Amino acid sequence: MRRARRSLAALSLTATLLAGCADAGGLDGDLVDDWAALAAPGPFLPPAGVCQVADFADVVPLATFDPVDCGVPHRVETAHVGTFPPAVTSAPAVDSPAMRAAFADCDTRTSAYVGDEWRVGRLRLSVALPSRGGWAAGARWYRCDVTEVDTVERAGRTVQRTGNLRDALKVASPLRLGCQNARTGAQLGVQTVTPTDCAKAHNAEFVGVWKAPDTRYPAKAADWAPVYTGCRSVLARYAGLPVDDDLRFRTDVVVRPPGAARWKAGDRGVRCYLWLSDRTVTRSLRGAGPAGLPVRTR
Repeated sequence: MRRARRSLAALSLTATLLAGCADAGGLDGDLVDDWAALAAPGPFLPPAGVCQVADFADVVPLATFDPVDCGVPHRVETAHVGTFPPAVTSAPAVDSPAMRAAFADCDTRTSAYVGDEWRVGRLRLSVALPSRGGWAAGARWYRCDVTEVDTVERAGRTVQRTGNLRDALKVASPLRLGCQNARTGAQLGVQTVTPTDCAKAHNAEFVGVWKAPDTRYPAKAADWAPVYTGCRSVLARYAGLPVDDDLRFRTDVVVRPPGAARWKAGDRGVRCYLWLSDRTVTRSLRGAGPAGLPVRTR
């Protein structure tokens, strides 16, 4: 009898405690149904806004993914991660519509990330894709990776940097292209342009970017004519000059389109430079106008 009374008391206490838990905090006494459901497993998706110590690679196996804080020395920074349409189930060809769309998205997103058109700085944008195993596992992402380079000329090499590139071009920055020294060689035209202080004697200056239409890569002299015309229009806006027949007699222009492979992948950004083939100056020619860039008579 005494054992029965103890059992009834224990049951009564348990009921009271459960009732109290239900009343406090709105719990219903069910210890299972209030847990959030676990997320369904899915393929690996790299994050944006992180950096990589290793050089850029166009294929990213999961085993090599090793992100670091951008405050430590690194070579690559991910500005954005996008997703291919479901119909894209394997790595697209470099000149396919899917890859060109991915580059166009990375182009826009990276400029927004760094705070200005990324080509106005010593930066290079590249698109990385999942490995073959990643595609097989259902990965459909593309990664917009940006790197600092020592020069935007063809021989440019990746710079190991510290600090992230978010909004890096929103303000004055050593990354920004400005006054240059143009060097000619045995071949026709300018061979290289090298950054310099505008207060020092120089003969060239970066004036902006011209976006070429969706055409084939220039191969013949006639193909280059629209590129030079486009860069001259950018130069005129920069220097405050009228776009007329006298423009070509005021200054020469240097064009730096992306390489043929990048052009095929959808990169249409042409860097444009003002070039004084007959003299040097010791200031920027932004807004110089006709007085600062008079018509040359010879």
